[in-house]
Parts: sequence; C-alpha cells; structure tokens
Amino acid sequence: MKIRELKMKDYEQVYELWSAAGIELKKSDERPGIQRMINRNPKTCLVGVKNGEIVAAVLGGFDGRRGFIHHMAVKPSHQGEGLGSKLLKELLMRFKKQRVIKLHLFVQKENKEVIGFYKDHGFVKRTELIDLSKKLID
Repeated sequence: MKIRELKMKDYEQVYELWSAAGIELKKSDERPGIQRMINRNPKTCLVGVKNGEIVAAVLGGFDGRRGFIHHMAVKPSHQGEGLGSKLLKELLMRFKKQRVIKLHLFVQKENKEVIGFYKDHGFVKRTELIDLSKKLID
C-alpha cells in the first residue's frame, strides 16, 4: 500500500470507504467540512492506495496544542492485512515531525475491536475524563 496525502478528488471514494467501515458520518463530513480539514492539515489527512484503489483513510488534525485522529478506516475487504497499522505509523511519524506532544481520538465504546487496535499501538483509555459536546450549527 502506498500512502499519500488526501485530496478533494478522493472525497467520494473516501466517504464511501468510511461508510462501508461503519463510521457514523455527519454534516461535518460533507465536502465543505472535509475541505476545511484538508486545508488546515494537509500533511496529516492521508489515504492508502493499493492497486489504484483507496483502501484506507485517516484525518489527522493538529490544533497547535494537541493532535487528533478522526475517521481512521480500512476498507472491510482489506482489514486484517496490516494496512491500518501502516497508515497509523505514517500518521504518527508526521505528527512527530510537527512536534505534536500528545494525541487524542474517540472510539464508540462498543467497538472493542478498534479499541484493541489502538491499545495495541500504545494508546490508553482515559478514565478521568468524560466527553462533552455542543452543536453550534444545524
């Protein structure tokens, strides 16, 4: 798998991949939101390409203080091939180059397989925090 930066021309394939992988997609995942994410984080929004097909994708964001991982997914027919690990390692290397000290990500609590994947890569569950959100625009 070759890893490269995500471009807007990839949007349809990536959106379809996320949907197939079971990611709950929202309004912020429509074209304008993804374009903003790419504009702000061009080096950490990545796709994995195998035989000309996008088979993995991740949105990595850095707010100047912390890094965030969003929508990391591998096409279901390619899961178990080590592609997610390869993509994550590339993303972590790019974050290190940007001097990102700490990363955060969110996983649905019932998604034990994905939680295990991240734990296998050194991520730890935070028990002292709760997640709070506020919707600003419908």
